[in-house]
Amino acid sequence: MYEKREECGVVAVISKNKKPVAPLVYRGMIGVQHRGQDAAGMVLYDGSFYKKKGMGLVSEIIDDNDIEQPHWAGVAHTRYPTTSTATIKDVQPSVSGNLAVAHNGHIANYEKLRKELEEKNFVFEGTVDSEVILYLLTSKLQGGDSIKEAVIHAMEKLDGAYSVVGIYDKKLFVFRDPHAIRPLVYGETDEYFMFCSESTSLDMNGVPYGGSVNAGELIIINENGERTSEILLDRGARHCMFEYVYFSRPDSVINDRLVEHVRKELGKQLAAEAPVEADLVIPVPDTARSAALGFARATGIEYTEGIIKNRYVGRTFIMPDQASRITAVRLKVNPIRKVIEGKRIVVFDDSIVRGTTIKEVMEMLRACKPKEIHLRITCPPIISPCFYGVNMPTFEEFVANNKSVEEIREYLGVDSLHYISLEGLKKVVGEKSCLACVTGEYVTPAAAKKAEERRNPNGCHKC
Repeated sequence: MYEKREECGVVAVISKNKKPVAPLVYRGMIGVQHRGQDAAGMVLYDGSFYKKKGMGLVSEIIDDNDIEQPHWAGVAHTRYPTTSTATIKDVQPSVSGNLAVAHNGHIANYEKLRKELEEKNFVFEGTVDSEVILYLLTSKLQGGDSIKEAVIHAMEKLDGAYSVVGIYDKKLFVFRDPHAIRPLVYGETDEYFMFCSESTSLDMNGVPYGGSVNAGELIIINENGERTSEILLDRGARHCMFEYVYFSRPDSVINDRLVEHVRKELGKQLAAEAPVEADLVIPVPDTARSAALGFARATGIEYTEGIIKNRYVGRTFIMPDQASRITAVRLKVNPIRKVIEGKRIVVFDDSIVRGTTIKEVMEMLRACKPKEIHLRITCPPIISPCFYGVNMPTFEEFVANNKSVEEIREYLGVDSLHYISLEGLKKVVGEKSCLACVTGEYVTPAAAKKAEERRNPNGCHKC
């Protein structure tokens, strides 16, 4: 529920006739605000760069002066930090000379590449892995190579997930990693090209959805609005299943699929796998709503909002202890006692990570004196960390690595617990998905190596 964090969202816009793009960039950032709420930045271009970055929400950082800028191309980013020590130096887009880039994802071999680049005298300002992408591209562009040649070089070196937007030499360019792990969609009008992590940014600008950037594809648009595209390195799409389960907005289209529809299908799948006699189906807000509705329609059980989320609580930062996390949960959600009391309820949530916050929610529900609580989860047990852009715990912290499903049911104090099966998840989200966090099988070698090092740090760890 609140135990996992995704790193960021990206936006890129270019005008075909050199009209200002700042208003579109700003609205696009709002459209991916849910992907990153701790920092944001944008870089605008009209021959030179205009930069604005800050810590906080987009509306707190971008002001009227920024939106009134005349620049005809721009890239932007919203960020979650991977650590509690993120500073303004880690806020994207990253800029070096006449190159600006921002990315969504995570570079699994970041440390190795950073060391190699530092040995070549590249100076890193922060710890954000977009700087690695920036300098890999710069190392080729400075020598006179084309954008295409620079991107091929970067793709051959990078291991991980990256959907990149950039500006260089009067051109806007975007590319997606060879497995297309993180989403990147696009749209076009008579006046603009736009790229973004989710189609919600297109919607906010009235730009029709055009499709998704393909695995290993590079798209370049010049100052005259002329577009070229080429697939440089396709290693087979492995879209992140967590985008459908949790991260993306339900009204988003990613990888040509409406997230709302996918989540309803997850609920229907759970209805087939784990039917139960009950009076009400209740989602834990917000991401479980669609799945709960799909379950309710498939079973004929009444759907209702039995847990209300307080939308006026400020952002919850990383909590130092369990007591603080429990307080944060009670501030954010409140069950409706008169709806729940005496009822057999089916509660839906997207996933269980540590299990601490969902346990608190179940205790709050139990205090409302329902007759029964049946918990349904739209993701299989999470057993492995993610090295592709999801900030989730170590092997030891996953409750599924320490308890059986029955033990988790007892720990949560519910009458029944059912996770969607791995085969059921694949049936809904597709075989071409990254499932590393629920299988421990990673799609790239550096991520697999990093997982093995964490699983077995002293050569003897078992999980």
